[in-house]
Amino acid sequence: MSSSPRWKHRPPGSNWGDFGPDDQCGRMNLLTPDKVLQGMQEVRTGQTFNLSLPLDFPGGNVLNPRRQPPVLRPTLRGDKPNMNYQLWCDDPACTDVVCDDLVIMHLQYSTQWDSLAHVGSMFDANGDGVPEPVYYNGFRAGTDVVGPSSGAGAGIFGFPEIARESTSAAKALGIEKMSERCVQGRAVMIDLHAHLGRERVRVGYDLLMDIMRKDSVVVEPGDMVCLHTGFAQMLLEMNKQPDPHAVENSCAVLEGRDERLLQWITDSGLVALIADNYAVEGLPASPRPGSCAALPLHEHCLFKLGVHLGEIWHLTPLANWLREHSRHRFLLTAPPLRLPGAIGSPATPIATV
Repeated sequence: MSSSPRWKHRPPGSNWGDFGPDDQCGRMNLLTPDKVLQGMQEVRTGQTFNLSLPLDFPGGNVLNPRRQPPVLRPTLRGDKPNMNYQLWCDDPACTDVVCDDLVIMHLQYSTQWDSLAHVGSMFDANGDGVPEPVYYNGFRAGTDVVGPSSGAGAGIFGFPEIARESTSAAKALGIEKMSERCVQGRAVMIDLHAHLGRERVRVGYDLLMDIMRKDSVVVEPGDMVCLHTGFAQMLLEMNKQPDPHAVENSCAVLEGRDERLLQWITDSGLVALIADNYAVEGLPASPRPGSCAALPLHEHCLFKLGVHLGEIWHLTPLANWLREHSRHRFLLTAPPLRLPGAIGSPATPIATV
């Protein structure tokens, strides 16, 4: 463990400092060239799978009332929309017709990655006896992760007159740090849906280990782990009209309160934990007396270990193919947007088998 000017104490069970006092990549440090080569060795047919939902799914704001579907608009050319714009309007000699657009988008609306700035915790990192809001490796709220001082600088205020400057940014731990690692290597599929169907089950350590044993699934350090629950496939079938009862009561989720499950995440050496459901873990978390994290698995992964979470990926076609061919490993290429300061990012992950 390296010392750090940002903290004197690190959270119990965390790896702060293990990759250096200023590390912003967490367990992505274990995604080495050897792991890329291991992923490439899993490619036997050259067949590819797009693991992203269309980014206007799930539709509406049932999953999260603060997140809305993306809005596409043309850019302006003078005072006219730059869509099917005939350049001869400006120059009679021109024959070109052009289109150009922009998007207003909640970055974690659909298939996404969480950055390490997405969830922190109140923790006494400097040892003065007073907890302060901090993120992975001791990076500070208000200094390294900043936001506006009022609601007027947040949300969709100011659209369609789009703001020229950002009002918030992760000066440390932004999603661009993950993008710079390229995010390509060996991934492992754990097919919860094949054993549990669409029943709402909170999967703890014992059940997860039982399913992995039955399917002969092995997770090794540096692997990216995908959990297939069937949730994203259900969203597709709902055709952008998600049923609130169904999305709250269907498909498997991890039991974030299970300490043995969290310890397995630590001990396995996995570098990313990905699911096709809304939050990987069950929301709301199971009740627990006393003060504790509302998102215990998020806290463990993002805050303590620097393990990125992927959510609402479309895993069903790939999971079905892997099961039909008695396989569970594949090459995964899944960088987020290289958008400096962003807390999360849409993703278009590609699996190659």
